Amino acid sequence: MKITMVKKILADGSPCKKCGEVLERLEQSGHIKRIDRIVEAYENDPLSEGMQIATMLNVDKAPFFVVEKPGEAPIAYTIYFKLVKEVLDKATAEETN
Repeated sequence: MKITMVKKILADGSPCKKCGEVLERLEQSGHIKRIDRIVEAYENDPLSEGMQIATMLNVDKAPFFVVEKPGEAPIAYTIYFKLVKEVLDKATAEETN
């Protein structure tokens, strides 16, 4: 499984406030180690990797997470707590069994 976080950079170059808050939660919880990549979506650059991923998955919120499992279509999570419940906590529980 591969997890990518896409965070937004605003047109003025500043980071998205919510993205920073979610990143801080990931670090405090220890879940940051489960994030394989962090990609930036530049608000004023539709060709930036993060914006292209958002367009491909039809996501218009940031931050969001893309979960890729072999043989399955990528799933986008726009709600951090849903990602934790359905992916991060579940994967941790499976590893300890």
